Amino acid sequence: MKNKFIALSLLLAGACTSINAQEAENYYTKKWTDNIFVGAGVGVMSPLNDGLNPTFNFNISLGKYITPTWGVRGQFSGLWQKLDKQETGFAGDTKSFAELNFDAMLNVTNLLGGYNPERVVDFYLFAGPTMNFAKAVDTNITIYQDGSKDVNFNEEGMKTRFGATAGLGLGFNVNEKWAINLEGRFGVTPSIFGDASDYRKAEGTARLTIGATYTFGGKKFVKGGEAKTIEKIVEKEVIKEVPVEVIKEVIKEVPSAASAAIFFKIGKAVISPEGMVNVKLMAKTMKNNPTTKYKVAGFADKATGSVAGNQTLSEKRAQAVYDALIAEGISADRLEKVAMGGTDPMFEKGYLNRVVILEVK
Repeated sequence: MKNKFIALSLLLAGACTSINAQEAENYYTKKWTDNIFVGAGVGVMSPLNDGLNPTFNFNISLGKYITPTWGVRGQFSGLWQKLDKQETGFAGDTKSFAELNFDAMLNVTNLLGGYNPERVVDFYLFAGPTMNFAKAVDTNITIYQDGSKDVNFNEEGMKTRFGATAGLGLGFNVNEKWAINLEGRFGVTPSIFGDASDYRKAEGTARLTIGATYTFGGKKFVKGGEAKTIEKIVEKEVIKEVPVEVIKEVIKEVPSAASAAIFFKIGKAVISPEGMVNVKLMAKTMKNNPTTKYKVAGFADKATGSVAGNQTLSEKRAQAVYDALIAEGISADRLEKVAMGGTDPMFEKGYLNRVVILEVK
Protein backbone atom coordinates (compact mmCIF):
# COMPACT_ATOMS: atom_id res chain seq x y z
CA MET A 1 0.00 0.00 0.00
CA LYS A 2 2.74 2.43 1.02
CA ASN A 3 4.83 1.73 -2.08
CA LYS A 4 1.84 2.23 -4.36
CA PHE A 5 1.03 5.51 -2.67
CA ILE A 6 4.59 6.77 -3.03
CA ALA A 7 4.60 5.70 -6.68
CA LEU A 8 1.40 7.63 -7.35
CA SER A 9 2.79 10.77 -5.74
CA LEU A 10 5.98 10.54 -7.80
CA LEU A 11 3.94 9.96 -10.96
CA LEU A 12 2.08 13.21 -10.32
CA ALA A 13 5.38 15.03 -9.86
CA GLY A 14 6.60 13.54 -13.14
CA ALA A 15 3.39 14.51 -14.90
CA CYS A 16 3.90 18.10 -13.77
CA THR A 17 7.39 18.11 -15.30
CA SER A 18 6.01 16.75 -18.58
CA ILE A 19 3.27 19.36 -18.63
CA ASN A 20 5.86 22.07 -18.07
CA ALA A 21 7.71 20.93 -21.19
CA GLN A 22 4.49 21.11 -23.21
CA GLU A 23 3.78 24.56 -21.75
CA ALA A 24 7.07 26.02 -22.93
CA GLU A 25 5.27 27.71 -25.80
CA ASN A 26 2.50 29.06 -23.58
CA TYR A 27 3.34 30.73 -20.28
CA TYR A 28 6.38 30.76 -18.07
CA THR A 29 7.99 32.72 -15.24
CA LYS A 30 10.36 35.28 -16.68
CA LYS A 31 12.50 35.89 -13.56
CA TRP A 32 13.36 33.46 -10.77
CA THR A 33 12.13 36.04 -8.25
CA ASP A 34 8.64 36.11 -9.81
CA ASN A 35 5.71 34.07 -8.49
CA ILE A 36 7.26 33.14 -5.16
CA PHE A 37 4.60 32.63 -2.51
CA VAL A 38 4.19 31.99 1.21
CA GLY A 39 1.20 30.50 2.94
CA ALA A 40 -0.20 29.47 6.30
CA GLY A 41 -3.14 27.34 7.32
CA VAL A 42 -4.96 25.88 10.32
CA GLY A 43 -7.28 22.93 10.66
CA VAL A 44 -7.52 19.36 11.93
CA MET A 45 -5.44 16.22 11.48
CA SER A 46 -6.35 12.63 12.35
CA PRO A 47 -4.92 9.10 12.09
CA LEU A 48 -7.10 6.86 9.91
CA ASN A 49 -6.24 3.24 10.67
CA ASP A 50 -7.66 2.97 14.19
CA GLY A 51 -10.56 5.36 13.80
CA LEU A 52 -10.69 9.12 13.73
CA ASN A 53 -9.11 11.10 16.56
CA PRO A 54 -8.83 14.72 15.34
CA THR A 55 -6.17 17.04 16.71
CA PHE A 56 -5.08 20.58 15.86
CA ASN A 57 -2.96 21.14 12.73
CA PHE A 58 -0.97 24.21 11.71
CA ASN A 59 1.20 24.61 8.61
CA ILE A 60 3.40 27.15 6.85
CA SER A 61 4.51 26.96 3.21
CA LEU A 62 7.07 28.44 0.85
CA GLY A 63 6.86 27.78 -2.88
CA LYS A 64 6.94 29.03 -6.43
CA TYR A 65 4.56 28.92 -9.39
CA ILE A 66 6.70 27.88 -12.36
CA THR A 67 3.84 28.24 -14.85
CA PRO A 68 0.09 28.86 -14.38
CA THR A 69 -0.36 25.07 -14.45
CA TRP A 70 2.29 23.80 -12.08
CA GLY A 71 4.48 24.78 -9.19
CA VAL A 72 6.44 23.43 -6.24
CA ARG A 73 6.40 24.10 -2.52
CA GLY A 74 7.75 22.97 0.82
CA GLN A 75 5.35 22.79 3.75
CA PHE A 76 6.09 22.38 7.44
CA SER A 77 3.28 21.34 9.80
CA GLY A 78 2.92 20.43 13.47
CA LEU A 79 3.72 20.57 16.32
CA TRP A 80 0.41 19.92 18.03
CA GLN A 81 -0.85 17.23 15.69
CA LYS A 82 -0.83 13.81 17.33
CA LEU A 83 -0.69 10.11 16.50
CA ASP A 84 -2.12 7.43 18.79
CA LYS A 85 -2.64 3.69 19.08
CA GLN A 86 -6.03 3.55 20.69
CA GLU A 87 -6.24 -0.22 21.14
CA THR A 88 -2.98 -0.64 23.07
CA GLY A 89 -3.95 0.91 26.37
CA PHE A 90 -0.42 2.34 26.65
CA ALA A 91 -0.65 5.53 28.73
CA GLY A 92 1.95 7.36 26.70
CA ASP A 93 0.81 6.27 23.27
CA THR A 94 -0.32 9.72 22.12
CA LYS A 95 2.59 11.29 20.28
CA SER A 96 3.00 14.82 18.95
CA PHE A 97 4.86 15.01 15.67
CA ALA A 98 6.00 17.45 13.03
CA GLU A 99 6.39 16.90 9.31
CA LEU A 100 8.00 18.39 6.23
CA ASN A 101 6.29 17.87 2.88
CA PHE A 102 7.64 18.57 -0.58
CA ASP A 103 4.81 19.03 -3.08
CA ALA A 104 4.53 19.15 -6.84
CA MET A 105 1.39 21.20 -7.53
CA LEU A 106 -0.85 20.78 -10.58
CA ASN A 107 -3.50 23.44 -11.30
CA VAL A 108 -6.21 21.38 -13.00
CA THR A 109 -8.36 24.43 -13.80
CA ASN A 110 -5.60 26.11 -15.81
CA LEU A 111 -4.60 22.78 -17.38
CA LEU A 112 -8.09 22.14 -18.75
CA GLY A 113 -9.45 25.66 -19.17
CA GLY A 114 -6.37 27.68 -20.04
CA TYR A 115 -4.79 30.45 -18.01
CA ASN A 116 -7.07 33.37 -17.14
CA PRO A 117 -5.68 36.02 -14.75
CA GLU A 118 -9.24 37.11 -13.96
CA ARG A 119 -10.36 33.65 -12.79
CA VAL A 120 -11.59 33.54 -9.20
CA VAL A 121 -11.60 29.81 -8.37
CA ASP A 122 -8.83 27.26 -9.02
CA PHE A 123 -8.88 23.51 -8.39
CA TYR A 124 -5.47 21.92 -7.89
CA LEU A 125 -3.77 18.66 -6.93
CA PHE A 126 -0.51 18.14 -5.06
CA ALA A 127 1.67 15.19 -4.10
CA GLY A 128 5.17 14.30 -3.05
CA PRO A 129 7.43 12.76 -0.40
CA THR A 130 7.05 13.50 3.30
CA MET A 131 9.43 13.37 6.24
CA ASN A 132 8.13 13.55 9.78
CA PHE A 133 9.62 13.52 13.25
CA ALA A 134 8.24 11.86 16.40
CA LYS A 135 9.32 9.96 19.48
CA ALA A 136 9.24 6.32 18.47
CA VAL A 137 7.95 3.51 20.69
CA ASP A 138 9.99 0.35 21.33
CA THR A 139 7.55 -2.57 21.51
CA ASN A 140 8.14 -5.84 23.41
CA ILE A 141 5.42 -8.43 22.69
CA THR A 142 5.04 -11.70 24.67
CA ILE A 143 2.62 -14.30 23.23
CA TYR A 144 1.32 -17.04 25.57
CA GLN A 145 0.20 -20.59 24.73
CA ASP A 146 -3.46 -19.70 25.14
CA GLY A 147 -3.06 -17.10 22.40
CA SER A 148 -3.10 -14.08 24.68
CA LYS A 149 -0.32 -11.58 24.49
CA ASP A 150 1.34 -9.02 26.67
CA VAL A 151 2.63 -5.79 25.11
CA ASN A 152 5.17 -3.57 26.86
CA PHE A 153 6.23 -0.19 25.57
CA ASN A 154 9.30 1.93 26.10
CA GLU A 155 9.83 5.34 24.58
CA GLU A 156 12.79 5.74 22.28
CA GLY A 157 14.42 8.92 21.05
CA MET A 158 13.26 11.17 18.24
CA LYS A 159 13.15 9.35 14.91
CA THR A 160 12.56 10.34 11.31
CA ARG A 161 10.02 8.52 9.14
CA PHE A 162 9.67 8.78 5.38
CA GLY A 163 6.53 8.31 3.30
CA ALA A 164 4.33 10.12 0.82
CA THR A 165 1.34 12.44 0.84
CA ALA A 166 -1.14 13.65 -1.77
CA GLY A 167 -4.12 15.93 -1.71
CA LEU A 168 -6.41 18.37 -3.42
CA GLY A 169 -7.28 22.00 -2.89
CA LEU A 170 -9.58 24.85 -3.83
CA GLY A 171 -8.09 28.31 -4.24
CA PHE A 172 -10.23 31.47 -4.13
CA ASN A 173 -8.28 34.34 -5.70
CA VAL A 174 -9.04 37.55 -3.82
CA ASN A 175 -6.69 39.51 -6.10
CA GLU A 176 -3.43 38.90 -7.97
CA LYS A 177 -1.51 38.62 -4.67
CA TRP A 178 -3.86 37.01 -2.15
CA ALA A 179 -5.77 33.72 -2.25
CA ILE A 180 -7.80 31.73 0.28
CA ASN A 181 -7.11 27.98 0.19
CA LEU A 182 -9.07 24.96 1.39
CA GLU A 183 -6.97 21.77 1.29
CA GLY A 184 -7.29 18.10 2.14
CA ARG A 185 -4.11 16.01 2.47
CA PHE A 186 -3.70 12.25 2.90
CA GLY A 187 -0.45 10.59 3.95
CA VAL A 188 1.13 7.17 4.49
CA THR A 189 4.23 6.55 6.66
CA PRO A 190 5.55 3.73 8.87
CA SER A 191 3.95 3.63 12.32
CA ILE A 192 5.87 4.88 15.35
CA PHE A 193 4.26 2.03 17.30
CA GLY A 194 6.17 -0.64 15.39
CA ASP A 195 4.97 -4.23 15.67
CA ALA A 196 2.20 -3.22 18.06
CA SER A 197 0.38 -1.65 15.13
CA ASP A 198 -1.44 -3.68 12.52
CA TYR A 199 -0.40 -0.94 10.06
CA ARG A 200 3.24 -0.69 11.10
CA LYS A 201 4.41 -0.11 7.51
CA ALA A 202 1.55 2.05 6.30
CA GLU A 203 0.00 4.30 8.89
CA GLY A 204 -2.63 6.50 7.25
CA THR A 205 -3.29 10.12 8.22
CA ALA A 206 -5.55 12.87 6.93
CA ARG A 207 -5.58 16.65 7.26
CA LEU A 208 -8.15 19.33 6.43
CA THR A 209 -6.98 22.94 6.57
CA ILE A 210 -8.01 26.43 5.54
CA GLY A 211 -5.47 29.17 5.02
CA ALA A 212 -4.17 32.04 2.94
CA THR A 213 -1.45 32.38 0.30
CA TYR A 214 0.44 35.57 -0.57
CA THR A 215 2.37 35.85 -3.87
CA PHE A 216 5.13 38.46 -3.73
CA GLY A 217 4.47 41.12 -6.36
CA GLY A 218 1.43 39.22 -7.68
CA LYS A 219 1.37 36.42 -10.22
CA LYS A 220 3.45 37.31 -13.29
CA PHE A 221 3.56 35.03 -16.32
CA VAL A 222 4.98 35.66 -19.78
CA LYS A 223 3.52 33.99 -22.85
CA GLY A 224 6.07 31.88 -24.71
CA GLY A 225 6.70 32.99 -28.28
CA GLU A 226 5.52 36.45 -27.30
CA ALA A 227 8.29 37.24 -24.90
CA LYS A 228 9.56 39.86 -27.31
CA THR A 229 7.81 43.08 -26.49
CA ILE A 230 6.94 45.49 -29.27
CA GLU A 231 9.92 47.59 -28.19
CA LYS A 232 12.28 44.65 -28.77
CA ILE A 233 10.71 43.91 -32.14
CA VAL A 234 11.26 47.50 -33.19
CA GLU A 235 14.82 47.37 -31.92
CA LYS A 236 15.55 44.22 -33.91
CA GLU A 237 13.81 45.23 -37.10
CA VAL A 238 14.52 48.96 -37.24
CA ILE A 239 16.73 50.50 -34.60
CA LYS A 240 19.75 48.26 -35.16
CA GLU A 241 19.71 49.35 -38.81
CA VAL A 242 19.64 53.10 -38.00
CA PRO A 243 22.47 55.16 -36.51
CA VAL A 244 21.80 56.49 -33.02
CA GLU A 245 22.20 60.08 -34.22
CA VAL A 246 19.39 59.61 -36.74
CA ILE A 247 17.10 58.08 -34.10
CA LYS A 248 17.63 61.09 -31.85
CA GLU A 249 16.77 63.46 -34.69
CA VAL A 250 13.62 61.51 -35.56
CA ILE A 251 12.42 61.62 -31.93
CA LYS A 252 12.88 65.39 -31.92
CA GLU A 253 10.61 65.71 -34.93
CA VAL A 254 7.30 65.03 -33.22
CA PRO A 255 4.53 65.12 -35.84
CA SER A 256 1.84 67.79 -35.58
CA ALA A 257 -0.94 65.20 -35.54
CA ALA A 258 -0.40 61.46 -35.25
CA SER A 259 -1.56 58.17 -33.79
CA ALA A 260 0.23 56.34 -31.02
CA ALA A 261 0.07 52.91 -29.37
CA ILE A 262 0.77 52.13 -25.72
CA PHE A 263 1.28 48.40 -25.12
CA PHE A 264 0.56 46.48 -21.91
CA LYS A 265 1.60 43.19 -20.35
CA ILE A 266 -0.90 40.34 -20.33
CA GLY A 267 -3.67 40.89 -17.80
CA LYS A 268 -2.25 44.28 -16.77
CA ALA A 269 -3.45 47.87 -17.01
CA VAL A 270 -0.31 49.58 -15.72
CA ILE A 271 1.62 51.76 -18.16
CA SER A 272 5.24 50.64 -18.48
CA PRO A 273 8.14 53.15 -18.55
CA GLU A 274 8.38 52.54 -22.31
CA GLY A 275 4.68 53.25 -22.65
CA MET A 276 5.04 56.50 -20.72
CA VAL A 277 7.53 57.67 -23.36
CA ASN A 278 4.72 57.42 -25.94
CA VAL A 279 2.28 59.16 -23.60
CA LYS A 280 4.62 62.10 -23.05
CA LEU A 281 5.41 62.42 -26.77
CA MET A 282 1.71 62.31 -27.59
CA ALA A 283 0.96 64.93 -24.94
CA LYS A 284 3.55 67.16 -26.58
CA THR A 285 1.88 66.63 -29.95
CA MET A 286 -1.53 67.49 -28.47
CA LYS A 287 -0.21 70.68 -26.92
CA ASN A 288 1.19 71.71 -30.29
CA ASN A 289 -2.29 71.16 -31.79
CA PRO A 290 -4.65 72.63 -29.19
CA THR A 291 -7.81 72.31 -31.32
CA THR A 292 -7.38 68.63 -32.20
CA LYS A 293 -9.41 66.05 -30.30
CA TYR A 294 -8.35 62.45 -29.75
CA LYS A 295 -9.91 59.06 -29.08
CA VAL A 296 -8.38 56.89 -26.35
CA ALA A 297 -9.34 53.31 -27.31
CA GLY A 298 -8.51 50.38 -25.02
CA PHE A 299 -8.18 46.82 -26.36
CA ALA A 300 -7.50 43.31 -25.04
CA ASP A 301 -6.34 40.04 -26.56
CA LYS A 302 -9.41 37.94 -27.41
CA ALA A 303 -7.37 34.72 -27.20
CA THR A 304 -6.84 35.08 -23.44
CA GLY A 305 -9.42 35.78 -20.76
CA SER A 306 -13.20 35.84 -20.72
CA VAL A 307 -15.38 38.29 -22.64
CA ALA A 308 -16.36 40.13 -19.46
CA GLY A 309 -12.80 40.10 -18.15
CA ASN A 310 -11.40 41.51 -21.40
CA GLN A 311 -14.02 44.24 -21.47
CA THR A 312 -13.08 45.31 -17.95
CA LEU A 313 -9.37 45.08 -18.76
CA SER A 314 -9.73 47.26 -21.89
CA GLU A 315 -11.64 49.84 -19.81
CA LYS A 316 -8.87 49.93 -17.20
CA ARG A 317 -6.20 50.34 -19.89
CA ALA A 318 -8.04 53.20 -21.56
CA GLN A 319 -8.56 54.84 -18.16
CA ALA A 320 -4.85 54.53 -17.33
CA VAL A 321 -3.78 56.33 -20.53
CA TYR A 322 -6.60 58.87 -20.15
CA ASP A 323 -5.44 59.70 -16.61
CA ALA A 324 -1.80 59.90 -17.70
CA LEU A 325 -2.65 62.43 -20.44
CA ILE A 326 -4.67 64.50 -17.98
CA ALA A 327 -1.67 64.46 -15.65
CA GLU A 328 0.46 65.78 -18.56
CA GLY A 329 -1.83 68.81 -18.84
CA ILE A 330 -4.25 67.71 -21.60
CA SER A 331 -7.82 68.95 -21.15
CA ALA A 332 -10.43 66.24 -20.61
CA ASP A 333 -12.79 67.79 -23.18
CA ARG A 334 -10.25 66.92 -25.91
CA LEU A 335 -10.31 63.20 -25.08
CA GLU A 336 -12.91 60.53 -25.81
CA LYS A 337 -12.39 57.31 -23.86
CA VAL A 338 -13.71 54.00 -25.28
CA ALA A 339 -13.22 50.31 -24.38
CA MET A 340 -13.28 47.80 -27.20
CA GLY A 341 -12.90 44.61 -25.09
CA GLY A 342 -11.20 41.53 -26.52
CA THR A 343 -10.81 41.72 -30.30
CA ASP A 344 -9.35 39.62 -33.07
CA PRO A 345 -5.72 40.37 -33.97
CA MET A 346 -5.43 43.85 -35.49
CA PHE A 347 -1.69 43.64 -36.20
CA GLU A 348 -1.21 39.96 -37.17
CA LYS A 349 -0.16 38.92 -33.64
CA GLY A 350 -2.80 38.56 -30.95
CA TYR A 351 -0.58 39.87 -28.16
CA LEU A 352 -0.34 43.23 -29.97
CA ASN A 353 -4.02 43.72 -29.10
CA ARG A 354 -3.01 44.39 -25.47
CA VAL A 355 -2.89 48.06 -26.32
CA VAL A 356 -4.39 51.51 -26.08
CA ILE A 357 -4.50 53.37 -29.38
CA LEU A 358 -4.54 57.17 -29.47
CA GLU A 359 -5.82 58.62 -32.71
CA VAL A 360 -7.22 61.84 -34.05
CA LYS A 361 -11.03 61.94 -34.04
